[in-house]
Amino acid sequence: MNQLNIIIPDRLIGQRIDSAMAQLLPDYSRSKITNWVRSGGALINGKSFKPKEKVLGGEIVALSIKAEKINEWKAEDIPLNVVYEDDDIIVINKPVGLVTHPGAGNWTGTLANGLLHYDPSLAALDRAGIVHRLDKNTSGLMVVARSKLAQKNLVEQ
Repeated sequence: MNQLNIIIPDRLIGQRIDSAMAQLLPDYSRSKITNWVRSGGALINGKSFKPKEKVLGGEIVALSIKAEKINEWKAEDIPLNVVYEDDDIIVINKPVGLVTHPGAGNWTGTLANGLLHYDPSLAALDRAGIVHRLDKNTSGLMVVARSKLAQKNLVEQ
């Protein structure tokens, strides 16, 4: 279990807490965050809360997260629409219906599984180089880092 503390920024004032947390933790689905909240795995200022409560700004959220290990993700031969690549990045056109990375109920058949097959060196990077995600029912271009430096630079943008 990992303990993660985040501070809700003022720019999210007035939003639902589960929505605000989903924006701050893009690697986790809103439903996963809601489950943490309901099970007591997330506390605000040391107290339990409901997902629909509104953000006031400055709250400290303490999360107890079970770590997902990249080495548990398996490479799979999944067709990827690579529209550009160089030594630093891969740009993928993600179709509707493709889950971005493994998680509850979707441990296989994801973009991350396909990326690990396409470029096995991505296993050395957090989340196989994925720096953002698109929902399963959303299509669009995704930029994937091929190095730690590229990943750091993309995350900072």
